[in-house]
Parts: sequence; C-alpha cells; structure tokens
Amino acid sequence: MARKQKLTTVQRKDQRQKEEAYLKELQNKIEEYDPKVSKAKFFKDLPLSSATVKGLNEASFVKVTEIQRDSIPISLKGHDILGAAKTGSGKTLAFLIPVLEKLYREKWSEFDGLGALIISPTRELAMQTYEVLTKIGTHTSFSAGLVIGGKDVKFESARISKINILIGTPGRILQHMDQAVGLSTSNLQMLVLDEADRCLDMGFQKTLDAIVSNLPPTRQTLLFSATQSQSLTDLARLSLTDYKTVGTQEVINEKNGTAASTPETLQQSYITVELPDKLDILFSFIKSHLKSKMIVFLSSSKQVHFVYETFRKMQPGISLMHLHGRQKQRARTETLDKFSRAQQVCLFATDVVARGIDFPSVDWVVQLDCPEDVDTYIHRVGRSARYGKQGKSLIMLTPQEQDAFLKRLQMRKIEPSKLNIKQSKKRSIKAQLQSLLFIDPELKYLGQKAFISYIRSIYIQKDKEVFKFDEIPTEEFAASLGLPGAPKIKMKGMKSVQQSKLLKNASRSLLSLSKTNDDGEIEKKDKQDGVRTKYDKMFERKNQTVLSEHYLNITKSQANEDEDDDFMTIKRTDHDLKEEELPELLLHSSKRGQKRALSKKASLSTKGNATKVIFDDDGEAHPVYELQGEEDFEKAGSAETQKQEFIDKEQKILKEVDIEDKQVAKEKKQEKKRKRLENMKKEMEAAYDEEFGSDEEEPVAYLGTGNLSDDMGNDYSSAEEGEPERKKSRYSKNNDDSSDEDDNINNNGVIEIEEPETLEDLESLTARLID
Repeated sequence: MARKQKLTTVQRKDQRQKEEAYLKELQNKIEEYDPKVSKAKFFKDLPLSSATVKGLNEASFVKVTEIQRDSIPISLKGHDILGAAKTGSGKTLAFLIPVLEKLYREKWSEFDGLGALIISPTRELAMQTYEVLTKIGTHTSFSAGLVIGGKDVKFESARISKINILIGTPGRILQHMDQAVGLSTSNLQMLVLDEADRCLDMGFQKTLDAIVSNLPPTRQTLLFSATQSQSLTDLARLSLTDYKTVGTQEVINEKNGTAASTPETLQQSYITVELPDKLDILFSFIKSHLKSKMIVFLSSSKQVHFVYETFRKMQPGISLMHLHGRQKQRARTETLDKFSRAQQVCLFATDVVARGIDFPSVDWVVQLDCPEDVDTYIHRVGRSARYGKQGKSLIMLTPQEQDAFLKRLQMRKIEPSKLNIKQSKKRSIKAQLQSLLFIDPELKYLGQKAFISYIRSIYIQKDKEVFKFDEIPTEEFAASLGLPGAPKIKMKGMKSVQQSKLLKNASRSLLSLSKTNDDGEIEKKDKQDGVRTKYDKMFERKNQTVLSEHYLNITKSQANEDEDDDFMTIKRTDHDLKEEELPELLLHSSKRGQKRALSKKASLSTKGNATKVIFDDDGEAHPVYELQGEEDFEKAGSAETQKQEFIDKEQKILKEVDIEDKQVAKEKKQEKKRKRLENMKKEMEAAYDEEFGSDEEEPVAYLGTGNLSDDMGNDYSSAEEGEPERKKSRYSKNNDDSSDEDDNINNNGVIEIEEPETLEDLESLTARLID
C-alpha cells in the first residue's frame, strides 16, 4: 500500500481556503433557498453537502418526501421545528440530515464533544434511527453512539466522552448524564425528539425535564411525530418559543375531519366480535392467511405471552413470534431482525413497536384489542402501507366498543369498512385451550395473568364511553381462555396506576436509591437504611420463565391435597403436657431438672448402654443374644449330645478351612519360587551381556533343557573335605576336573550339577556354562 504523502504548509493552507470557500457557498445556498418557490424532487436539489448527498445515494435514498422537502430547508437555516406527518413518510431523514449538515458546517470533531442529542421513546426506534444514521453518514467523520436499556453501562460510559451524535432512550441518557464523567452537554448544538408526543407524556415527564435542564438554551430543537401535541405547556418545557410548524396544520385538519391521517394506500376494515370469541376469530384468520406477513397488537405483555404460547402448541401452520417490553434486550433485537427478514410470519406484539418502526412489506395489521385512542390506532396501522406500498388493517371491536370508537375515527376522517365473518371459515379453539391449560399448569398461570391484565387495562382507560368496564362478560371471557373460572382481581386506583406508569419509565439506577411517596414523587433514600448488593439481587431474583412464586404456591397446594393418598406421609402432632400426669419429682424440681428429665439423651445416660436388637423376617425385634427356653433346649437332646454335635460341626468346618488355607499357602509358595527363578535368570542374562556384549546375529547354545528351574532342580553333596574356612566355590575350574565332569553326565546327555548356594557358586556356574 502506497504511503500517503505529507502535505506542505502551502498545500494545507490552500486546502483550508477551499473548504472555507465551499462552506461559505453552501451557507449562501441555504439562505437563498425558498421551499415555496423551489419544489425539490431529489436530495441533490436541496442545499446539502456533497458528503451527505453521496451517503444518501449509496443508501438508496434519492427522492424526497413531502415532510422532508418542507422541513429540511427550514432546519438548515437554524429554526426550531415542530413537525408532524403521516406514518411512513420519512420523518427520520427529516431530522438526521439537518443534524449532519449542522455539525459539518461547524467543522465538528471529536474534541468538541457532544454536538447532537436524539431521544426516542423506545429501544427499537432508537436502534432503527442509529442504523439509518450509520448508512447515510459513511462519508462524514462524526462519531455516533447508541445508549439504550439492556446494554452494558460501563462499556457505554467508557466511550461516551468521544461521541458527537448520541441516540438513546430517556432513562439511559439521564443515567449517563448523572454518572458518566466525560459526557458534557455545554456545547450541544441540536436536540431532536422522535415521536415527541410520546416523549412528552406522563411516563417520561420527569426524566425529560431532568435532561432538558442540563442542556444549553441556545440549542436548536426539532420535534417530529405522526400525531403531534401543540400544548403550550409541553413546548415551554423544551424552551420552544420561536419555532416553525411543518405539517402541523395538516394534523389539525385531520383532527377537525378535513383531512385523512392514514396512508391512502392502506385498506382499513373492522369486524364486530364478542369478547369471548376473539381468540377463535384470530386463530381462524391466521389459518386462512398462512402466506401473509402480519402483526397482531394486544393491550398487554401478559396477553402476548399467553396467546403466543398457546397458539404455538396448536401449530396454525405459520411461523409465530412475540415481542413485548418485558423481554430481554437480546431477545427483542433478535425478534426484530428475524421478523424484518421473514416473508410469511405472524408477530404478536404490544404497542412497543407501534411507533416509528419500519418493517418491510407487512401485509396485515390486526388489532385484537381496541387501542386507547385514535392516535394509537394511527400508529398501529402505520406499520403497513409504508412509502406508498399497499397494506391492509383489521380491528376487532366488541359491541360495547363499536359505536363510540367508530365515531372517534370518523372525526379524524377514518372510515374503515365493515367485514362479515364466514361461518364456514370460523373455527372454535375453546376446547383445545381448556385441554392445554388442564395438562400444563404453567399455561394455566399464564391464562390467569392474561385475564387479569386485560380486565385491568379496561378499568384504567380514560374514555369510559368506549371502554365499559361494567359490561365485560368475565365468566365467558375466562372460559374462552380455557380457565375453569374467572380469577379474583384486586383493582388499583387511578392514582396508583399513574404512579406505576411513572415508575415504569424511570431510571432503574435512580429507583434503587429512591422511594416514592403518596403523591408519586421520588424521594431520596438514606443508604444507611439498607444497601442492596449484587448478591442480594441474585438471591431475590425470580425465574425468568413462566414459573413464579404464585405458580409454586399452586403446586404446593396441589401437593397438600394429595397428602391423604400417600401412605408414607407422616404428620407430626404436638401434644400438650398435663401437669397432673407428670411425676411428682418433676413438678417440684427446677427448670434445669425438668429439662434434664424431659431430655431423651439425658435420661438414657443414667440407664447404661443401650441394648441392640435385630429384626426377623416378620419385622419383630429380638436381642442380639437371646436365651433359649428350657423346654426348647430339652427337645433338641441332652447337653452332652448337643455339645458333641457342636464340636463335630466346628471341627468339620475347621478341616475344610484348613485344606483351603494349605492350598492357598502352597500356591503362594510356588508363585514366590517362580518369581525368584525368573529374577535369577534375568540377572544371569544381564551379567553375560555386560561381559561379552549382546549380539543377536550369533547363534546361542543352551546346556540342559533350557529351563533354569529344571536344570537346577537337583541338590548334590558339598565339595571335597579339607576345605578351608572360607569355602571355595564348588563350581570353580580349580576344583573341577575332566573326570568329575564326565561323572556328572547322565544318560540323556544332560550335565547334572549341584544347586548353587552362595553368590560365588552362582558366578562359577555361570562361567562354566559359558565355556
């Protein structure tokens, strides 16, 4: 690879002058550009830098949408934006492009710190925004970071100081502002709120106020959403005073009924269904649309989990997925990726993916539960028919919800067509659900939780004309879920519900050091009252599956019901002691004496050693040595006869054992002799090899039979008389002559020699054999 040539001082000066001239020219184009006069159709027609246009082209973004054409030129001039447009209209690029252009014109670098902050209400939407930014910003030198819940905080904190563009959720951003040392917002240029109406609601109110209080007031603020709020209180919280509205007049017309708020290519419909029949209709709908890609929205995560688990066991013939806010971040990310790439799949989800998420080619959006308001309905159906493509939506309304909710849709000029259910296509699954819940206690527990969560979701709704709590058929609804009866529900007040919603979106790290008072406000907790360590959290952690404390209690109660049938079960009963039945000595003794008297161990210590017993085949206990009765003894014969029989029996046993012992001793002796001879043979061979060396090629001759034990088996007399005190070897050459050697040869031609007794004899024998 060729080395890059270093620029000279003159060349660097010329390069800086060209860049400044280009930036000045770009600024002039921005000031002269009038969106009302110049109707741009492509991104290259807008006053954008070449690096941004090149990144857009490589990411296949060529044509501009209406919201992009109207908002980008105003944003480039530095005005605050309050923008709203239909779902799937390209709002993400409407604020990402001004962010890149702002930092490019300011010559932003990693040493300038954080330049832009983008806040999204959900993790999935923040991840999608980050992915789009990395695609269009490939030719820029800015660093971008994503901070969301479920990720490693320490990993993010170590790198957040070098980030120029930060994208994240409100809770995690506030956590880094409180904890990260290198994160400084004093030089922030732009603040962007994606899905601003969701970020400004009660759930993120305190968190967002804390974030904005740490930002400089001279920043530029951009607010975008499909359903925008124009509350002066909300805008004042963000210091949004001199701002331009883009698309908000259209939203006002939508609310007044003069403009449609959903895509024109979306085919909307509804059906009237009784609450107990909803799951039957949903299963029948999935069975008749097996080659479609659909999203089914439910009101709570408990319902999503229950419907997913039961339908998965009944196998409708299509891939099933589920997504809700109580899942781990890894599972949520994997589900999003798999659903985006799949073509024939059904996703059960809550409203966590109802806003801003761009799923490609969604054929159907099914709303099993009625949304809380029209804005939620618009966001849900907006997952289909995006960027001018075709799409369909279906909402299931109960007779109690139908008239009031359709009236609210008509006020926003949304008129879905009514569909009729073909009875031939309808299929009932109530019996299957009841069978599944009867077999599996885990599914039964999920069904109970799903029932409770739906009833509570209806109870806390503000629009009482649509959601009529008193008219819910609880028993029939419980039976449709497969439950034997409707579980008992403890309802919370509206104050408790608001407090729960506030705590749900609050930072968990702050909640660990705080507690809430009666008004729902967070108070600091004294650390001395109790600090929860990671070990405390580990031991308090519940199982992440459907098993929980409630389920364990159910299994325990079932086990207690079956105790009567278990013959091995022993129930312990504590009996009351009556003083009149106690010994007189025990009544007048001290407490220590009473304790000693009632102690089993202390009482046994005064009675000597315990007596051992044995049990016969009938289970009766007998002493180890039990005396025989006199009558039984006389029946067996006289004492002398029994004595002789006992002696004969024992002698016979001793003889048998003696024979076995002798045989074992003989075998051990023979084995010992064999090992001794083998060792002797090895020593002789080793001595020969040391003296003459081993030559495998020379032939070896053996005297005798070749078996050393046979050759040395005979013993002969000692050497000649007159031997000195230190006896010479009987096998030395001085003591052996030819006549003696001839006398020792037997008829078979084998030399018979005397068994060696000493080491000298063994050496002499070895020498003779070698000669």
